[in-house]
Amino acid sequence: MRRGTFREGTVDYAAVGASHAPDLMQYPPERSLPAEESWRIGSGEDRFRTAGEALLSWTAQRAAGLALEDVRPAAGPTYAGVSFDHEGNAIAPSRREQEQRYDAEGTPYAGPGMTLKVRGRVKGLKADGELRVISVTEEPRRIGFVLGTMGGSSVVSGEEAFDVDWREDNDEVWFTVRAFDSPNRPMYRVLPALVKRRRRELFARYLRAISPLYATPI
Repeated sequence: MRRGTFREGTVDYAAVGASHAPDLMQYPPERSLPAEESWRIGSGEDRFRTAGEALLSWTAQRAAGLALEDVRPAAGPTYAGVSFDHEGNAIAPSRREQEQRYDAEGTPYAGPGMTLKVRGRVKGLKADGELRVISVTEEPRRIGFVLGTMGGSSVVSGEEAFDVDWREDNDEVWFTVRAFDSPNRPMYRVLPALVKRRRRELFARYLRAISPLYATPI
């Protein structure tokens, strides 16, 4: 199990990690639009592992019509902190390095500190941007990562958090995406509905990609 976080970077927003804040939907970062969606995608360990592998190997982004370019793992080792149980107790020792994995095409799996460029359009709206992987989580019942925008390269600034959870109480597997977007371009500032439209379509594509056969919206 591992939980990694980048050391330093050039993200273009202040509230790093806020996509995992419990009150994101009620109190989003200033001038940002929050969003959250969650789907049940099956049950059991096999479904959890399969969805987690798909997530970390960029299946959601590619299936959303986004081309990945210039994917670069972080330079040098990254720190992987301890994992915690629901009461906040440490359950695994930290490791100083994480082994980089690659998919069949040679693209690195998501790793903390990694940078990449994405290009594409969503419902006619531009979705290009430079991104940094803020953190990666691989635990016995949770797999996920957080992406943050860099350098004002996108039409919005903010974060996306992707998580696959295997619940102990009922064996169900859920895929959740949470995000907050702050418009960068004048058109999006004047018409925030465009930001919401872009986000809704991205969420729908992400969710269909991770479980095209089993997903059931709540």
